[in-house]
Amino acid sequence: MATLFRARWVLPIDRPPIRDGWVLTGNGVIVAAGGPGGEPSTVGLAAGESAPIRIVDLGLVAVLPGLVNAHTHLELSWMRGRVPAGDSMPAWAGRLIDLRRGVGRDPVAPIADAVREARGAGTALVGDVTNTLSAYDLLAASGLGGAVFREVLGFSGASAASIVEAAQDQLRRLPPSPRLRASIVPHAPYSVSRELFRAVAAVAGTGIVSVHLGESADEIRFLRDGTGAWRELLERLGAWTGDWPPPGCGPVEYLDRLGLVSPRLLAVHGTHFDGQALARLAHAGATVVACPRSNRWTGAGTPPVERFYASRVRVAVGTDSLASVEDLNVFAELAALRRIAPAVPASRLLDSATRAGAAALGFEAEYGSIAPGRRASLIAVTIPAAVEDVEEYLVGGVTPDAVRWLETDPEEAPHPQKQ
Repeated sequence: MATLFRARWVLPIDRPPIRDGWVLTGNGVIVAAGGPGGEPSTVGLAAGESAPIRIVDLGLVAVLPGLVNAHTHLELSWMRGRVPAGDSMPAWAGRLIDLRRGVGRDPVAPIADAVREARGAGTALVGDVTNTLSAYDLLAASGLGGAVFREVLGFSGASAASIVEAAQDQLRRLPPSPRLRASIVPHAPYSVSRELFRAVAAVAGTGIVSVHLGESADEIRFLRDGTGAWRELLERLGAWTGDWPPPGCGPVEYLDRLGLVSPRLLAVHGTHFDGQALARLAHAGATVVACPRSNRWTGAGTPPVERFYASRVRVAVGTDSLASVEDLNVFAELAALRRIAPAVPASRLLDSATRAGAAALGFEAEYGSIAPGRRASLIAVTIPAAVEDVEEYLVGGVTPDAVRWLETDPEEAPHPQKQ
């Protein structure tokens, strides 16, 4: 049966909020949405047929599309609270690498907990970066949609082809999932050789490419002259090769030279992007994924969020992993963005956490807005009666206990069970 949800606020995202609005859903998709006076009394099933609509009054809530976490690492969830905050991104990353080398494989139970946590905080779609594909089956069983980014690393150009072929073989063996799309992506300029970047570009096709880019001042130095803390970490790990000439340019120009700056690029973090880099990304139609809480924890710095938006580049939102944030709540990430960028309209921040994120991950036809034909992946957030600016309220920070999912999708799978 079709269901019409009434609420104090409906946020379609692609148009302004509707006070005392409604959303009509049926067969797991959104049929229509509107305001007072426009409610349908029946819904058409076929030519000459109609059926009654179940009406649900939700009361003092805001209904909006499920959120999009465009960058996270679910397989690192077991590291929660185990990698102390740092004042240098290479030093922090070195501690994470040392910790990870001490385990044989990523424990599954923390991943299952993290998936439940993300969904409980209102997330519908994720961009999950993975070296092991440990979270794939749990994501497939969860009801979450996702772009699964099989990340490759390697600073030796001689091994580039074999690294990509091994990753392709892993993806070919994954069981198909209607909500998940997997692709191969490079990690970062300080961990991936030119040859490996080019090998990834050669197989990327029309797939989304997510890259950690412009994250730290150390990265900028490394690309300029090949020195500094990233070089020292590569040497300590035995990964440095002396035949890597520094490109002598910024990270965005470097990727552009390698053929990776396009509308399919997710430039993750961008903490140290200058105006020229942002202009190049905006011209290409690429996306910057802002993860401010993680940047603070790792010592990478504070992203220039207001410059992101002023450049007209598409901006999405990510939490990064539980190794560098306390939770996977995208609403908490929005609150951090609001603190950093008080001049950015709340409507644009919400767009980044929904519609822009869905488009960046290649799911714009299914997620991110309350529009006919989109999946009815809808959340209701409890709102105080006195709230007049609902968008500003939502970017101020919402805790999971104020969020619930609307039961609209007959295909919605149960949350993964704790293992």
